[in-house]
Amino acid sequence: MKEESLLFKSNLSGLKAALSKNPSSVIKIVKKSGLRGRGGAGFPTGLKWELCAKAKGEHLVLCNADEGEPGTFKDKLIITKAALNLIEGIIIACHAIKAKNALIYLRGEYSYLIPTLKKAIRKTEPFLKKKKISIGIILGQGAYICGDETAILNSIEGKRPEPRKKPPYPAIHGLYGKPTLINNVETLAMIPLIFLKKFDATKRLCSFSGDLKNAGVFEIREGKQIGKLVEKAEPIGIPKALCFGASGGIIPYDPCMPLTEKNIRDRGAWLGACSIIVINHAHSIVELCESIQKFFVHESCGYCAPCREGNERILEILKRISHSEGTMHDLKELEELCDFVSKASFCALGKSAPLHVITALRHFKEEFVRRCR
Repeated sequence: MKEESLLFKSNLSGLKAALSKNPSSVIKIVKKSGLRGRGGAGFPTGLKWELCAKAKGEHLVLCNADEGEPGTFKDKLIITKAALNLIEGIIIACHAIKAKNALIYLRGEYSYLIPTLKKAIRKTEPFLKKKKISIGIILGQGAYICGDETAILNSIEGKRPEPRKKPPYPAIHGLYGKPTLINNVETLAMIPLIFLKKFDATKRLCSFSGDLKNAGVFEIREGKQIGKLVEKAEPIGIPKALCFGASGGIIPYDPCMPLTEKNIRDRGAWLGACSIIVINHAHSIVELCESIQKFFVHESCGYCAPCREGNERILEILKRISHSEGTMHDLKELEELCDFVSKASFCALGKSAPLHVITALRHFKEEFVRRCR
């Protein structure tokens, strides 16, 4: 963590304040806070809680700790340094929707964090006993698709980790058919701050990596110039592009651009889970796209043909262009194929898989053209 943050100063006061209020009041306060999901989709948190609370049946809370987006490691930091904040948020969520059971779906590579989570759970034991809440931990097996909330449900149920059709949404019909509230680690860790009146919706955690001397997790404020943020991370060489994880796209580096969702969307990309990879002029955008595409080919769950077959074909074309063996016809086919995969894939992860190529062709097309015969 490179800036001061209230996130790491938990003394259970936020939990106590929340539990002193009735469930409907808790949901109203969360709605009023303006907190949106920090896992990528950005859905209003309070609204999701409200929808789940109104659903009939035994309610469950599920924490998505399957942090699989390349370049993203903020959730790992939260669990490492502020696991108590996360557990507080889970208990408050259980109280708000009247759930007695909660699960943390932890990325397989983060298994070493299980003792840290269990220690934080033990610290809240008096509250858990009073509210009769149980918190369990389930270890994932490293599948990128389990970042999708419905694929997590299938994984826990012992099924192939593939996305489900929506509707019905998990908040209505989730794990084992029960109303299930699914939020990611950062979202839940912010909940105690709301009840301490210390939450700021314009601030969030961001993973900075790439060509940087001082890579790490920064607490950033929306609207701040990207150049000032990158400067704190000490760039190596002259920045050329920003890559938002694997699925958020690639845009030219503009130090004067205020970091806002709108500014990023206007350039065809999206901030997603808030992962920024800084790329300098020593790197080829074509080769970067090829590397990212290998990741998506490897991680495709294989459920739908557009993603399963389309991403393979995209990689074949990128390899040819990368090795200066492609043609302008390949480039045209690449654009058409990316458009098809982004529109025809079944889930959000499949739809976003070609975004790095789409945005690279929009902003750095000359690099592709130079490698085509």
